[in-house]
Amino acid sequence: MNNDTPSATRKLDAELRSILADVLALDVTRVAQFEAATPLFGALPELDSQAVAGLLTEMEDRLDIIVEDDEVDADLLDTFGSLLDFISRKRSGR
Repeated sequence: MNNDTPSATRKLDAELRSILADVLALDVTRVAQFEAATPLFGALPELDSQAVAGLLTEMEDRLDIIVEDDEVDADLLDTFGSLLDFISRKRSGR
């Protein structure tokens, strides 16, 4: 299955929202309102440097990806869209 299909993208989007809500203890209604440009690191008090490790670990476990240390930078966690794009690329092997 091509991971770039609309249904796969929607599923990935929903899973990322679920992970953010679970790991950061955010209200699901709040997370549902995130748009691609919604800022994350530095804007969400719940997403501090300690929470990043938990978030990345949960993403690896639930999305069956591996996030290498050198892939983690400010751009990765800049916005909801940048994080979703990263995961999409990892899942498609790019």
